Amino acid sequence: STCACVEYYGKALESLIKQVKIMSIHGKMKHKRNKIFTEFRKLPGGILVCTDVMARGIDIPEVHWVLQYDPPSSASAFVHRCGRTARIGNVGSALVFLLPMEESYINFLSINQKCPMQEMKLQTNVLDLLPKLKSMALADRAVFEKGMKAFVSYVQAYAKHECNLIFRVKDLDFASLARGFALLKMPKMPELRGKCFPDFTPVTVNTDSISFKDKNREKQRQKKLEQQR
Repeated sequence: STCACVEYYGKALESLIKQVKIMSIHGKMKHKRNKIFTEFRKLPGGILVCTDVMARGIDIPEVHWVLQYDPPSSASAFVHRCGRTARIGNVGSALVFLLPMEESYINFLSINQKCPMQEMKLQTNVLDLLPKLKSMALADRAVFEKGMKAFVSYVQAYAKHECNLIFRVKDLDFASLARGFALLKMPKMPELRGKCFPDFTPVTVNTDSISFKDKNREKQRQKKLEQQR
């Protein structure tokens, strides 16, 4: 749903999935976008993590799966996203992830877009990669900060969803969401003010001590901290 989520999950997938080309694309990239898009089209296989910037007006041959991690803010965008696969007589699949409280979105789509959908059975023996993602955040401040920004942007985008009768930010389980983003602590943001999260356990590490792997960025950070002190 947001550029920050693409940045975070793109970075995560690069580290978690080996021997598969992972590329990321979103609206804030501007000049890089065409280059990434062209490069991806030439690949024999790979994963493209993207925002709705790629939902329409582009043609990539033989896309097998369109995975919609976040339900789009408009019903028409849902159909456009699905249309990136099964092009010109080819076969493809599209999947959207929904929370139990969001299931009425299926009826909404069937009425609004005349789009029939069927439930996919939950996958068993799914590998839990969240501990590895947390370790990555502890080892590199860039990953830690990307995760925090992604979480904040996700909540803000959810609050602005067009179908706000179905997608209500007040119904979100923030603790589960934070665990899903592999956060080390809860960020400070207006939506969380005054709330307690007994189901979320922050790390005992002082997150200010997490360094950037990039030595130049860490040097600049230390300089700023020294000035503040």
